[in-house]
Amino acid sequence: MTRLTSKSLSPLAGFEAPIMRKIADKVASSGYFVVVPDLFHGDPYAPENVEKPFPVWIKSHTPEKGFEETKQVIGALKEKGVSAVGAAGYCWGAKVVVELAKAHEIQAAVLLHPSFVTVDDIKEVKCAISILGAEIDKMSPPELIKQFEQVLSLNSGVGHFVKIFPGVAHGWSVRYNHDDAAAVKSAEEAFADMLDWFNKNLK
Repeated sequence: MTRLTSKSLSPLAGFEAPIMRKIADKVASSGYFVVVPDLFHGDPYAPENVEKPFPVWIKSHTPEKGFEETKQVIGALKEKGVSAVGAAGYCWGAKVVVELAKAHEIQAAVLLHPSFVTVDDIKEVKCAISILGAEIDKMSPPELIKQFEQVLSLNSGVGHFVKIFPGVAHGWSVRYNHDDAAAVKSAEEAFADMLDWFNKNLK
């Protein structure tokens, strides 16, 4: 069986983010064909760009647009013989992945410090899903992550794994100081959880 892991990106990381690329390489070294689509088309969110604050930037970089583009990528890969697809979404990308999970486009989903994801989204998920949240996160606070878990526990047809990482903030899995041993350990733990979920649900 041919497998694919598709990585959707965080607005702050973007397609060129070195940690994101390292994560993709590590997944590939585990036997997966990995695609990292540039859903921002060379225009990731830059907080220092005062001419394009987030409310302006997001208008032309909606998760819904990312979902439509990613569907095309998945469709093309399935035409090439790919039989099982997993997708991981970080921050903004988590909304893209949850839309894929709602639309039967993928077989396994991982959301890491998700943004824009709602309880109603989770109610419609149709594939195995793992949600990795941060203890300190305004976009998806622990209370919301726990609501996601409660919803998933009522859906016997969807396998799930939910975890809240203590002492870390939004973005911890892709933006961290390499000299901070605790930060590195948490990021590596998140990666291990993600890969384990794919291995359980795609192989």
